Amino acid sequence: MKFPTPFTLKQIADIIGTPYVGPADFPVTGMNEIHVVEAGDIVFVDHPKYYGKALESKATVILIDKEVDCPNGKALLVSKDPFNDFNALSRFFRPFAKADGPLAKTATIGENSVVQPNVFIGNHVVIGKDCLIHANVVLNDHTVLGDRVIVHAGSVLGGDAFYYKNRPSGHDKLLSAGRVVIEDDVEIGALCTIDKGIGGDTTIGAGTKLDNQVHVGHDTRIGKKCLIASQTGIAGCVVIEDEVILWGQVGTNSGITIGKKAVVMGQTGVTKSVKGGTSYFGTPVEKSREKLKQLALLKQLPELLRRLEDK
Repeated sequence: MKFPTPFTLKQIADIIGTPYVGPADFPVTGMNEIHVVEAGDIVFVDHPKYYGKALESKATVILIDKEVDCPNGKALLVSKDPFNDFNALSRFFRPFAKADGPLAKTATIGENSVVQPNVFIGNHVVIGKDCLIHANVVLNDHTVLGDRVIVHAGSVLGGDAFYYKNRPSGHDKLLSAGRVVIEDDVEIGALCTIDKGIGGDTTIGAGTKLDNQVHVGHDTRIGKKCLIASQTGIAGCVVIEDEVILWGQVGTNSGITIGKKAVVMGQTGVTKSVKGGTSYFGTPVEKSREKLKQLALLKQLPELLRRLEDK
């Protein structure tokens, strides 16, 4: 999420009541999750395993629970609880706003777009031209649809990220302050769920088509002209490049990349990043030709064992 105007390091520190390391007027322009941060962003880290990743990331302000050497060109916010303080910043910059009806006054709907009955359109939602939104769709706050987008019945765009911190008292939720952005000519099937980003955008590229019952996790970026079949579950912070095909019941790990024009066969678990232009199958994921050879050899095992027993 980019702030409406740049803030200074001291202003941010005053909001959450933490000491800081760096110039008081150090510019801060946004906040985001570690996989998708950009220069000017705040990122939080509260585990030694990820200190190095956060300090070396593109983020220029690190909200951290330990005093460490500050990298050149960056600043620190030293917090007793970075997770809670990151949530405090989300509440400050994007507070929850109660709906004033099924169609928010701040929403905009483009020319020739059709909205069927029982649709909820939240605050600051943008719907482009010539769209068709079927019955019982939910477009939560700050969702953006391009032109000629079709969303089928019962889909929910802009739900919260599934992101929790395990504490002795239970699971604390990381608030979602990002958006869902759907580009032109996308079709989203019935009963799909697309989570908004933690601080950035969950994006579906132009011309991509989603079947029914597809889930897309927070901060995931799906490229142009992809095809994603029913009951596929895409985790958070995944990058799916252009013209990828995911067949039914594919599941992915978070933070991976699926290369351009890859084809992932049904019921595959994509456990790692895979290159484009190739077909994949199985769990853990492998090139489909190799996996099918392995399965063919497995079928021969009973016969091989019988021959050994006969000797």
